[in-house]
Order: sequence, then structure tokens, then C-alpha cells
Amino acid sequence: MPLESISQGIQNEQHSEVGQPQVLVELLGQADVRFNGDRPWDIQVHDEMLFKRVLTHGSLGFGEAYMDGFWDCSALDELFSRLMAVDIDEQLAGWFKFRLISELIRQYLFNLQSTRRAFQVGEKHYDIGNDVFEAMLDSGMCYSCGYWERTDDLERAQRQKLEMICRKLQLKPGERLLEIGCGWGSLMHYAAKHYGVKVVGVTVSKAQQKLAQKRCKDLPVTVELMDYREITGSFDKVVSVGMFEHVGQKNYQTFFRTVNRLLSDDGLFLLHTIGSHKRVKTLDPWTEKYIFPNGKIPSASEITVSLEGLFLIEDWHNFGRDYDRTLMNWWLNFNQAWPDLKRHYDDRFYRMWKYYLHSCAGFFRCRKGQLWQLVLNKQHYSGVYRSVR
Repeated sequence: MPLESISQGIQNEQHSEVGQPQVLVELLGQADVRFNGDRPWDIQVHDEMLFKRVLTHGSLGFGEAYMDGFWDCSALDELFSRLMAVDIDEQLAGWFKFRLISELIRQYLFNLQSTRRAFQVGEKHYDIGNDVFEAMLDSGMCYSCGYWERTDDLERAQRQKLEMICRKLQLKPGERLLEIGCGWGSLMHYAAKHYGVKVVGVTVSKAQQKLAQKRCKDLPVTVELMDYREITGSFDKVVSVGMFEHVGQKNYQTFFRTVNRLLSDDGLFLLHTIGSHKRVKTLDPWTEKYIFPNGKIPSASEITVSLEGLFLIEDWHNFGRDYDRTLMNWWLNFNQAWPDLKRHYDDRFYRMWKYYLHSCAGFFRCRKGQLWQLVLNKQHYSGVYRSVR
């Protein structure tokens, strides 16, 4: 649907049924979604303020209306998969050109992922409460995509992912491993215990640091609260899992230069990151406001341009479909634990978290979202690298 038609529809306030703006009905029709339909992915409207929220605030209003209970959907994950497959989010953004331009100017003028702002995502998201993540994740607390090869179990999928990372890095006893964005310590614990390496992990979350130190207290593991730009030393191997999404395009080259400085000439670097099927300037407004402030999902070209002249790409592995399955398992765990969690969190948090997990699952299901593992080394690397799966 051309943006001119959308704008005209808004101005005319056309309605197909009482309370349902024609422009929104037609927009949803592209994804075979209806208001008050009888399919699991149809939107059930509880309050017609939903329409005003969407028409005035786009995808941000859509998400906030869900948090406020203005609408429901039996299969949120499938709804989002359908909406994203036909670029509904981009069409909504087109309605609000002034706001979009303002956001692009903000990102152009300011480094939203500067050292000063680096800890904001830790405070906003990762520090909300370890009880939420302990209930939702596997026993190792891996907050990244599992590897679902020949398994239907989240625990095994995450162990397989950790083992695959260690094998891709060719870890050997006594080596020094740096993990940039170490989370609650799952990979550090696994690598130190099963591969005999000494690990330094860094995080911007106080809650993550405290729990990771506790979980790894009997292992040769050090956990630092710091921004990646402040790291010093030399390491045989470097790994970063699910952190690059917080780096920001202005800092991509700084990130790769930092890793290049820290990595030995004969070392390996594994980058595990969510990727976008194409370049995107901004994160979804709802996700940026409520889940990951200052986030930015990279495209393949943004990564390759930024590492050019610093690293060689030995391997590029995409298993993005596995993230859909991982997220839906997290949702099942979270939902099952909610009777205990709700003593500390309100219903609006529940709906926010449900919206977050299901919208992300839809993102990967429609193939707009990818999950990449890159193995990189310097030109001085003397070995012959063989890909691991």
C-alpha cells in the first residue's frame, strides 16, 4: 500500500466497521490478519483506543496498547511473523516521517552507545532481576540462541551451542580466553571446566557480574564490570556472544580494532550476533524503549566493512531459525514460573515480557532476523582453520 494512500486514509478517517479505521484494516489485510477474527493470529480488540494509539504512535503505540490490555491475540508469535513478513513495521514508520527523521538525526549527531551510555542497557534490562532470567533460561543461564541439532530440549540445545563455540575457537588447556559480554557466566564456566582455559569476562550489568562470580568461584575465571573499550591485556582467544547488538554502527570499527589489539597474532575470535537481512537505521521503537535501549542490529555488509583490514573471515555460520525455537521455550518457562514471579512483578510487566519474547520469535520465524557466528583471525594466523558444526 503506497504511503500516500495510507495518509489519505488517515485524513479521511474511513472505517470498514464501527471503530475500525479502513487504513488499518487494509494494512493488516496484507498479512492476512483481521481485527476480531476467529483465527489464532487475529487481533481481539478490547478497547478502541488501540486504533488511536497505532495511528498516532505506530509500532510503539501498538506495543504499549498491548501492555495496557487494549488488545490480545492467541498466537502472538504468528501474528508478528505475518506482520513482519510484509514489512508492516516499515509502513508504520512511513506514517511518522518527522519522528523517523528526528530519530535518524539523533543517531547521526550522537553516539548512542558511547562509553558513558554503555551501562544503560545493563540497568534497563539485565539488572531487572535475576529471578526472571533464572526462571526463563536453562540451568546454565545462556541468554542467547541455542543450537537445536538433533534435540528437542533447551538444556541440550544450549550445551551444544557452548560446546560448538569452544570447538570453533580450538581452545586448549592453559590458554587465556576473553569473553566480551559474559552474561551470567555460562560460557566462561563451561570453557574453564571442560577445556582448562583461564577466562576474563566483562559485562555492563552489576547483577550479571555478581551472579557470574558466584557461579565461577571455584574456577580460573575473573569477571569485570567494564565497557569493552577499557579492556587491556593479551589473549589467545576472544569470544563475544549476544553483545555486538549493543555496540552501535558508530562503534563497529572501534569494537573490531579493540579485539584486534587484545588478540594474539595467532589467535581466533568468535563473534556470535543477531543479524538483520538488510541494513536498518534504528531499532523498533517499542523494543528500544522497553527492552534494549540504544540497540542496533547489524547487517552482513555493516560487519564486513567494519572488520576489513583487521580480520580474515574463516567461517560464517547462520542458524537464525533456531532462535525462534529458543525464544518460544523461554516463553514457556517464563509463563510456567509466573505464579511465583508475580509476587514481585505486575501484570503490565507480564504483558511486556510476553510481547517481547513473541515479537522476537516472529522476527526470526519470518527470516528477517538471522543468527550468525563468525570465526575471525588476523593475517598472521599460521594454522589451517576447518569449520565446525
